[in-house]
Amino acid sequence: MTDNTIDAYTVRSLVETEPGTLLVDVRTPAEYENAHIPGAVNLPLQQVDAHLERIVADAGGRLVLICQSGNRARQCQDKLAAAGRRDTAVMEGGMNAWEAQGAPVVRGRQRWSLERQVRLVAGSIVLVSVLASLVWPPAVAVAGLIGAGLTFAAVTDTCAMGMALARLPYNQPRNHVDIEGSLERIGARR
Repeated sequence: MTDNTIDAYTVRSLVETEPGTLLVDVRTPAEYENAHIPGAVNLPLQQVDAHLERIVADAGGRLVLICQSGNRARQCQDKLAAAGRRDTAVMEGGMNAWEAQGAPVVRGRQRWSLERQVRLVAGSIVLVSVLASLVWPPAVAVAGLIGAGLTFAAVTDTCAMGMALARLPYNQPRNHVDIEGSLERIGARR
């Protein structure tokens, strides 16, 4: 496991002083469309495995990996390191940290974050199942299943509900990410 992290302030300095630094945003296209760092390339984490060899072979310069909080960027960093690309860094705190310091952001169509959507859906299902259990006691088992799913999500650092919600039309970007274009931009830094 690779753990090279840098803070948002350092990333800002790198972008200004080292033109070979490339910011790679591994969030979903909809999250990227919502808000991203100017000049960042969108390469969603779910696309990295399919293009791993090309990224490792073609990427020039230093890659700084970005997501919302840092978790997905670390997953990407581990995948790249396992494939031989070890000169990457994860922006600690992700877009949350970047925006907290008032750094420049390109804003697009606004929507709720996936994390917030998961809390709404999971909480609603639990609430409804507990209320339904007042009439039909076995309904409380649904709340237990949601609790088990959330526990599993925390332990494995994955979220099946979040992945399902990301596929909803509401969470789709107006302009789909151009994976080929993103890969070309990563390779152009050589």
